[in-house]
Amino acid sequence: MPTTVNMHEAKTHLSRLVERAEHGEEIVIARAGKPAARIVPLEASPGPRKMGGWEGKVWIADDFDETPEDLIDLFYNGPIFPDEQPGSGE
Repeated sequence: MPTTVNMHEAKTHLSRLVERAEHGEEIVIARAGKPAARIVPLEASPGPRKMGGWEGKVWIADDFDETPEDLIDLFYNGPIFPDEQPGSGE
């Protein structure tokens, strides 16, 4: 159960409240009796990333980067807007 303190107490004793949070306690700061903020301990960073985490879990097809010529032609020479019909005046 978190400890609740009012705004004045939080301003006056902020360093003490942060120290309590560092030791695992959750502090709720209230304004006019309504919770407004929470001081919680930071979680430890996970550390440096390891390479190869997806090894053996993912495969890429040998032809993943082969694109049919007609699709390349459409990309470079096709209409800007696919709904346009030749000769429609749009």
